[in-house]
Amino acid sequence: MKKILYAAFGAVVCILMGSCASSKHIAYFQNTDSVNVSASKGLFDARIMPKDLLTITVSTTDPKAATPFNLSVTNTLNSTGTLYTGAGSLQTYLVDNDGFINFPVVGQLKVGGMTKRQCESYIREKILPYMSKTENPIVTVKMASFKVTIAGEVKSPGVFNVDQEKISIIEALARAGDLTIYGRRENVLLIREDSTGMKSFHRLNLNDANIINSPYYYLQQNDYVYVEPNKVQAQNSAIGSSVTIWFSVLSVVTSVASLVVNVIR
Repeated sequence: MKKILYAAFGAVVCILMGSCASSKHIAYFQNTDSVNVSASKGLFDARIMPKDLLTITVSTTDPKAATPFNLSVTNTLNSTGTLYTGAGSLQTYLVDNDGFINFPVVGQLKVGGMTKRQCESYIREKILPYMSKTENPIVTVKMASFKVTIAGEVKSPGVFNVDQEKISIIEALARAGDLTIYGRRENVLLIREDSTGMKSFHRLNLNDANIINSPYYYLQQNDYVYVEPNKVQAQNSAIGSSVTIWFSVLSVVTSVASLVVNVIR
């Protein structure tokens, strides 16, 4: 009986030691002192992709000059189903698979692959010929459908909208409540689709501070991030309810045996 008790005690010690050893995989950015951050210099600009929704506004000193270039919803239904006319809200432009939008007056414009600033300058050049020489139009472009998906071993998985059109992998995971203790920080999967529809897989190591130099540190619209479970969580998931009951019974038997040995002494 003593051998059984010693074996059980040894197993507990091994588990505790294993838990301590695995803690090195928990902390982010473990080697910051040895990382050259100069490679991370530069501001991120998202590029317009097929199926993006854009809101585009044109502002001029004379409001009438901008009216033809600002689409708005004027005919809408109220709660009773009655059609009425109001100021409405700006419509969105859907970028087609070839990167084009159909812009008022001007027609088809290819904006796919452009940054927001490039798109603004491009549209401004296209509408200038339709305005008086005294006008200096201001074009504002915003991505209305920038979102990323976080799934797996995080506290709050889901689809997250990004209003500022810029988000890092760390910020995205923070929005999802960060990784659980069972998430593999050294092997986070990123699935990305390019402008041609080609998908690619990328592995990110959050333990390594060099991740800030990665071209995948900043996420693009429609990126999918999956956090894999570690071995402990995988093993726990594999244990069925019947096995759990048997472990409980074994624990009770061991406790009773220990009590009997102490009484006999």
